Amino acid sequence: MKISRLFTLSAVFFTTIAASCNNEAVTREEDDTQKPVATQEDCKPIDMGPANSPEQQPTFEGQTRACAITSETQFNVQVLTKGLNKPWAVEPLPNGDLLITEKPGNMRIVSATGQIGNPISGIPKVDARGQGGLLDVALGPNFSSDRMIYWSYSEPRQGGNATSVARGVLSEDRTRVENVQVIFQAKPAFNGTMHYGSRLAFGPDGLLYITLGERSDKQIRPQAQHMDSHMGKIIRIAPDGSVPKDNPFVNDSKALPEIWTVGHRNVQSAAFDSNGRLWIVEMGPQGGDELNLIENGKNYGWPLVTFGEEYSGEPVPNSVTTKEGYVDPVYYWDPVIAPSGAQFYTGSAFPEWKGNLFVGGLRSQVLVRLRIENNRVTGEEHLLGDRKERIRDVRQGPDGALYLVTDASNGELWKISPR
Repeated sequence: MKISRLFTLSAVFFTTIAASCNNEAVTREEDDTQKPVATQEDCKPIDMGPANSPEQQPTFEGQTRACAITSETQFNVQVLTKGLNKPWAVEPLPNGDLLITEKPGNMRIVSATGQIGNPISGIPKVDARGQGGLLDVALGPNFSSDRMIYWSYSEPRQGGNATSVARGVLSEDRTRVENVQVIFQAKPAFNGTMHYGSRLAFGPDGLLYITLGERSDKQIRPQAQHMDSHMGKIIRIAPDGSVPKDNPFVNDSKALPEIWTVGHRNVQSAAFDSNGRLWIVEMGPQGGDELNLIENGKNYGWPLVTFGEEYSGEPVPNSVTTKEGYVDPVYYWDPVIAPSGAQFYTGSAFPEWKGNLFVGGLRSQVLVRLRIENNRVTGEEHLLGDRKERIRDVRQGPDGALYLVTDASNGELWKISPR
């Protein structure tokens, strides 16, 4: 169904995108009112340069290159600290301090004023080769009473490695995690170094949603469609690791019961909106990064359905752009942004941004702001491109500020607050 919307754009859009190579990307890494969406003739999209896969065409109007929008909001960007070693995730704590994971295997607390703490002890060993390492971290739904934290990592195993999720109690002095339990281990193990996925998001149902990559290599990639494999899936489990009885495939003897959705490539961005719906932004191949609205039991297509192509420029084998029975993305990018980290803004510090989705960009080196109305992207803005930094994660703090970490061996933690 096509919906049209007229609205006025003020001013010029932000930044051109840096075309530098992505070191992960050898494989590359709410308003529900009925408002119609602007047509491409009504506005100008952000100039992202030529498409990677120009032969691909959107399946509906507004599915790519939405209208460029410009914030009227004035803000400051404060570099709280430097010297972080490949930070992968930032998780604000209730008191304003921030939990940070570093890809080589350390988790630390950075104070609200930018002081870097010592590594927290008790974290299991990680396989930090390639795209692996210590990845996401999330506070448990009852953190204020039980101090439980959850983290994902590439776990060394016999036969290779795979994404695992552990939980533990952050000690009162915040120097260690105690009573560590591994509550989920993706199967099978694979001797590779790419596409672990690994974002963690607790839903309003109190359950844990885990995004998993399909490990990239062509021999394992098809498992994104296999129900006896966790590869290329979104997983839904209880906080203790048990399987909810209402998972969509729990009564299918040929399917792993933790599976929530199927057919994903490499998801490093996941966030719930104010209506309790899960959205993900997943890395496509060359072309075809996707914004998807997640519905339980659905198939999102990879590697059978994609807007992208192989890095060689060849088509993805046996793939099509759209196919009945598979979910089309709400939005896609071509050329790619290499999305990592996502946050729906719900705070009061930036009223203009309320309900907007923020996505970190690695290859694009920008913070992407999406205005989403009636489940369609009606505006896109690229922020912070002048800083030329790979943005790995973005999270909202209890103060309504946005906190970002940059993907570098001398990584930085930024705070975005009103001017």
